[in-house]
Amino acid sequence: MPVNRYIIGPIQELEESGKLTGILLVAATVLSLLLSNSNYGLSYLTIWKYEIGFSFLHKSILHWINDGLMPLFFLLVGIEIKREFTLGELSRIKQAVMPIGAAIGGILIPAIIFVLVNLQQPHHLAGWAIPTATDIAFSLGVLTLLGNRVPFSLKVFLVALAIIDDLGAIIIIAAFYTNELNFAMLLWAGIVFGILIILSRFRVRFSLLYFVGGAFLWFFILKSGIHPTIAGVLLALIIPRELAEEMEHTLTKPVSYIILPLFALANTAIPLSFSMDDGIINTLSLGIILGLLIGKPLGITGATMALKWLKLGSLPDGVSFRHLLGLGFIAGIGFTMSIFISTLSFENDSFVNLSKLAVIIGSVIAGIAGMIFLRCCPKTPPDSI
Repeated sequence: MPVNRYIIGPIQELEESGKLTGILLVAATVLSLLLSNSNYGLSYLTIWKYEIGFSFLHKSILHWINDGLMPLFFLLVGIEIKREFTLGELSRIKQAVMPIGAAIGGILIPAIIFVLVNLQQPHHLAGWAIPTATDIAFSLGVLTLLGNRVPFSLKVFLVALAIIDDLGAIIIIAAFYTNELNFAMLLWAGIVFGILIILSRFRVRFSLLYFVGGAFLWFFILKSGIHPTIAGVLLALIIPRELAEEMEHTLTKPVSYIILPLFALANTAIPLSFSMDDGIINTLSLGIILGLLIGKPLGITGATMALKWLKLGSLPDGVSFRHLLGLGFIAGIGFTMSIFISTLSFENDSFVNLSKLAVIIGSVIAGIAGMIFLRCCPKTPPDSI
């Protein structure tokens, strides 16, 4: 399976930003955990609960980050999804079969493992989607650290797989983590979205109009009961390609180097004493850890090998079964998206914090396991791309 030249540049950009983003996320997580469990822990935790805003839009700082800033992250995700389906590995059915199958396996098997582990704990089952996600920047950054132990085609496969994974997470958030709908606000969101589609059809290139329209779309979707991150994805899908590329270049660094580390700081503010009474390892945390550590590689490898055996697709050039298994573990780095889904899964703060901690533990172990597997692979010659 040859490498699609349209996505070489974007993947190389992701690699470059992925390294620093990964370092910043790790640093933010470690710092947040240390502060949460220091003598200043109570003050630090209180910061994120402090409410700011207007009478019609009053939220805590944590909610402003998750509901206000993270839609920009989802806008970038939407742009990547759109590019993959129009120009990338997912634009041709024959090439798309393998990463789509692998992504579906990597979503289903972790969810099944989580549910099986928690069958006797129905109050935990709302977290079934937590171990289904893959952090594309983090996982690609880890692959980049391995240098020529990893063929470029494996990185392309990971990006295509992670794009489908992100699309799955977006569908899951929209379908399963939506509160009661306010149909009046949903109607207003539909009107704004329709206006944006008209602007796109007439090829209007004034980016400020899309940002303003996107802000109104975000507000109405937020008030409708659907999670506002969906607004970012919808905006990405309808803006013209030239503007999408412009927005991507404008937003990549602020999102990667400011918003995501800020998200990590706010969402990993976890006082470790919260779960000591019940124990950190219980069915909730175990389901998440096993889903990421075992479910991801099992689902991805199993689905890919099944498709190959059925002759419905072929492995990327230079990719062996060992590469595939290592990639499966690397895809178990759920981090950003898994932590985000954790915040949507439960109202109980103890469950939310325990889920986040399990995501961190599972992601770290999966990442280390993947690096060990791929480190044992023979070096690959420089790719002629």
